[in-house]
Amino acid sequence: MQTTFIKTASILALLMLPAACGGGRGEGPNLMTLGESGPGPDEFSVLPTRQLETPEDLVTLPTPTPGGTNVTDPNPVADAVVALGGSVNALTPNGTVGADGALLSHASRFGYSPDIRAVTAAEDLEFRGRNRGRVLERAFNVNVYFRKYRREALDQHAELERLRRAGIRTSSAPATGPEE
Repeated sequence: MQTTFIKTASILALLMLPAACGGGRGEGPNLMTLGESGPGPDEFSVLPTRQLETPEDLVTLPTPTPGGTNVTDPNPVADAVVALGGSVNALTPNGTVGADGALLSHASRFGYSPDIRAVTAAEDLEFRGRNRGRVLERAFNVNVYFRKYRREALDQHAELERLRRAGIRTSSAPATGPEE
């Protein structure tokens, strides 16, 4: 009789165990895991603004524009430039560093397409449509990506050797070639 009672109590305890781990709202401590949002704001999504200050001359204040920027709005790019010892005045209005202007103009000397990402995505989709793989590869969802793009891949080690033979400095590459 006592063993039957113990078995029954054990089965009931095992059945109630998942219900005890539920942790509903307002019932005891609700321990949240990383990534869960609680009843309040997410402390990592709140950006602190700069302190309000009265300028020396109120005429220098920009005209308020609905949806525009504010003097106290955070500017992470400018803050990073200052933190790394740079000058905020070196930034251009589009957010690039003014010293990079020569690099940008040289890279775009033959023109550039502002929608290059959309163009290459469409070309890639067309290429993959023409090279879909064999029936069994599609049926078993086998990835043929690297095989299809093999002809278009750049052999980094061969290119490094070509540049070095041409006398071009490759300071970011290791001093030796590929390990055999």
